[in-house]
Amino acid sequence: MTQRVDLATVMDRLAIDEVVSGYAVAVDDGDWAAYRALFTTAGRADYSSAGGVEGPAGEVADWLAETMKLFPVRQHLIVNRLIRLEDRGGYPGDSARVRADFLNPMRLAGADDRGTAPNFVAAGRYAFALARTADGWRLTEVTVHEKWRHLSA
Repeated sequence: MTQRVDLATVMDRLAIDEVVSGYAVAVDDGDWAAYRALFTTAGRADYSSAGGVEGPAGEVADWLAETMKLFPVRQHLIVNRLIRLEDRGGYPGDSARVRADFLNPMRLAGADDRGTAPNFVAAGRYAFALARTADGWRLTEVTVHEKWRHLSA
């Protein structure tokens, strides 16, 4: 590999990591326009393993906007990111897959705003698929594989 190809690969990895981080921030901040902007036009998301919906990213964003009202405080931690770039004979391709674990502590909405509502934690693994577009890397698929959850009083 040449230094130019190595640099392109590093730049792709950084850009992909930014999309994954942007995903977590958009969900935590309830920024559904930013969430939608992370996906290609045909992008899809699947939250069915967590009791949610599966479908086009825009429809899933609408569902998340309503569902996340139950959790006014949320913090998405996406770790152990394993990025696999398409390899075209030693040159970077236009697709990538990311496998990453998540820990998602949230606070349920309570009758008051004193932080006395129960905490809810979910954890598992994401599978992200991305494509290089004219606007940079975008998500084509997000699949949530929830492994466990815990509700504390």
